[in-house]
This record gives sequence, structure tokens and C-alpha cells, in this order.
Amino acid sequence: MFARQVLRPAKTLQRQVRRYASESSPKGGSNTIAYGIVGIAALLGGTYYINSRGTPNPAQVPTLKELTPTLPPSSGAPPKVTFTGGDQGFLSLKLDSVDIVTPNVKRLRFALPEEDAVSGIKTTSAIITKYKGPNMEKPVIRPYTPTSDEETRGFMEFHIKRYPDGPMSQHLHNMEPGQRLDIKGPIPKYPWAPNKHEHIALIAGGTGITPMWQLANTIFKNQDDKTKVTLVFGNISEDDIILKREWEHLENTYPQRFRAFYTLDKPSETWKGGKGFITKDLLKTVLPEPKEGEKVKIFVCGPPGMYKAISGTKKSPADQGELEGYLKELGYSKDQVYKF
Repeated sequence: MFARQVLRPAKTLQRQVRRYASESSPKGGSNTIAYGIVGIAALLGGTYYINSRGTPNPAQVPTLKELTPTLPPSSGAPPKVTFTGGDQGFLSLKLDSVDIVTPNVKRLRFALPEEDAVSGIKTTSAIITKYKGPNMEKPVIRPYTPTSDEETRGFMEFHIKRYPDGPMSQHLHNMEPGQRLDIKGPIPKYPWAPNKHEHIALIAGGTGITPMWQLANTIFKNQDDKTKVTLVFGNISEDDIILKREWEHLENTYPQRFRAFYTLDKPSETWKGGKGFITKDLLKTVLPEPKEGEKVKIFVCGPPGMYKAISGTKKSPADQGELEGYLKELGYSKDQVYKF
């Protein structure tokens, strides 16, 4: 519950956000201590809407343990790795359960071959799915990023958005528990190590949030990782915000190290956050300064139009291409930006 709601000019907020972006992460103390701070909700025209929070009530704020499905007990031995890459080929995994997350997003949990096994999909890595229908000449192959973390044993979870013209997403949404899917991996992306950067920014659109969640979850689960994280997340409507409860948990639990900014293309009349696409002005206000060099890393993932406007597109999985768009205009270097 918010203590009060006030409006402040954008310039005042910009100074506050820049101070947050440039301050060093706490060197001591537990990562689980929740401090009372002023949290920023989003851009409202020429002003920002500020919510002043007190210290979260432990009885009301869900913990990461509560947000994570119950895992099979570990035997104490090193877990078997399911996906080893190389010449392994596709594995057939059984769909264990399906949950409706938003009107067009489902969470699918696939059981690993062994109850005590891990997937082998490291943070920010992806997998390849394959499906061939009865009337299809060639199989459909699509990459996805798991939203379960690399330490999860016994299963992998995915948040899949259904697209009217997407044969793989249509197939996945039509699957029922007990059916199987061919999966191959891992596909390594950005290699993460604790405290690799002092401050990272995650700019995402739609289901581009999945590698961002994988990375943020890994950071905040590690008590030795002090990295600051800023999320800028664009969606069509509020119902489309994937993992919103999980992001709110991080924001309440780590207010000095995590902030989220949401903007919607088609907001409701009651929406208090940002409206429209992710803009250059919003990024200039909330991102860490480009002059910080290697201390700062910006990650981008979303639909093609978002890439074009914000960072430019990749040439190939192995070639990031040149930096373009808003991030180049704001002074970031190619080395400071990673495109998923």
C-alpha cells in the first residue's frame, strides 16, 4: 500500500534518477533488507508520478521462494545436465503443466528426463524448439528463453505469447499436458558473472522480457552480486505485462538497486504509468550515464520496430551489428549495448 501520491516536475525526477544511476551499490549488509524509498512509477506527460513507499510488510511481500515452484529434493550429488549442446540433437520433453498468465500468454512447464536434473541452460542462454504438423512440408523452428533459472531441477518453464500468424506459438498454446516437444540447446548469449558491471539497464518489449527476467533473477538470487538494475518495459496493455508480480517483488525488496518503468501503447483510463512507445526522452531520464564506460551495460530485446528505434538490429546471432537509434544518439558506445 502506498503511503502517499505526489506529482513532481520531470526535471526534479531526472536529478533523482541520475543520482540513483550514479551512486555505488551498497558494499555491506544483507541483500534482503528492504529500505523505505521514493519509488518512481512512470512518465506522465511533463511530470512523473511518484509513489512513496514505507518499508514493505514482510507478511504482504512475496518472497522469491514463494514465487518459485517447489523443486524436487536434491540428493546432494552434482545434478545431471540435460542439454549439453554440440552434436546432442533434439530431445523430446513432456509438457507437465500449463497456466494462463495473461489473455495471450501461457506458462508452460516441461519435465526434464530426470527429476533431479538441471537444464544446462545458463543465464541469458536460449533453446531451439521444433514442430512439424501433419500438413507441413518443413518443421517450424523457433528460439525461446526459459524463465526458470539454471539451478531449477526437474523442469524448465517458458512464458509463451500467442501470435495469430505464429505457427510455433499457436502450436505451443494448443498443447496439453502429456504431449511432447522437441527441444535443443543451449544457445549461449551474453556470458554473465557477478558484479561484471555496476549498473545494467534492461530495455524490453513484449516477450522480449524473458532473457531480462532470467538475468535479473540470477543477479538478485546471488547475495554476493551487488549489480544495480533498471528495467524499461513496453507493452500494448497492462494485461500484457509478463511477470509483473515478480518484478514488483524485486522492486519492493531491493528498492536501492532495482527500479522498473512501464509504458503502454493502449493504456486504460486508470493506468498511472507511461503512455506510448519507449521514447528517447524516457531513456535519457532513467538510464545510467554513458560516460560510466564498462561500469554500464544496456540490454535490448523486443520486436523489430523497437530494435530499429532504440539500438538498431543485429546482423546475425554472432554479429551485433552497428549501434544505431536512441542509444547511439544518447552517447552510448557499441560495447555498452547488447542485443538479444
